[in-house]
Amino acid sequence: MPWEIALNALALLVALALRPWRMLAPRRLRTPQGPVNESSPLITPLLATLVLLPWMWALPTLTHMPLQLQWSGACLVVLMLGWPLAIPVLVGVGGLAWLLSPAMDWGQALAAMTWQGVVPATLALCLGALLRSLTGTRPFVYVLGRAFLGTVACLFAAGALAQFGGHELPGVDEDLSMVARWLMAWGDGFVTGMLAAVFVAFKPSWLATWSDRLYLPPPGKAD
Repeated sequence: MPWEIALNALALLVALALRPWRMLAPRRLRTPQGPVNESSPLITPLLATLVLLPWMWALPTLTHMPLQLQWSGACLVVLMLGWPLAIPVLVGVGGLAWLLSPAMDWGQALAAMTWQGVVPATLALCLGALLRSLTGTRPFVYVLGRAFLGTVACLFAAGALAQFGGHELPGVDEDLSMVARWLMAWGDGFVTGMLAAVFVAFKPSWLATWSDRLYLPPPGKAD
């Protein structure tokens, strides 16, 4: 537990040092009627994360099912908010989940912050940077590689690290724990990939890691 506290604290300090609150500042737009201030489009996904995700993290302790499915959503939060803003939000999600579920103790909340939030979010950041350096800015790679398969890889890696750190899945045989984590990672991957594709098509402003200028250049300027 002490090293989990240190890991979360380090990630939080690095994220706050990057001043992520600047991404939520109003934008000044020029219109025919004159300049106007528009609220940041990231406020909507941020509030949605704080409202919905704590319930998903608290669900295993709110129900008494034999197999307690764990949902992360961290990779999707990174795609929507960017890593510097996602880290304090995910730490807040862990705290809200602890408040929502009377059966969740502080140790469980800390483990959720670490293995469902900070670790997969950081792995998603590293994987995204690697894919972009290797393949450039390609929409297909962003949706399939980073949002879908990347989420599966990051969540499974985080689950495996949690397993080796002593956090076993309740109600699952030790020999089948890695299989269960692999299958749950695919659930996260499907949802993240699907929502990322929808947002790219209809709400690209909800994705801090997406830019039409970079991923959809005019003809003749593409790689």
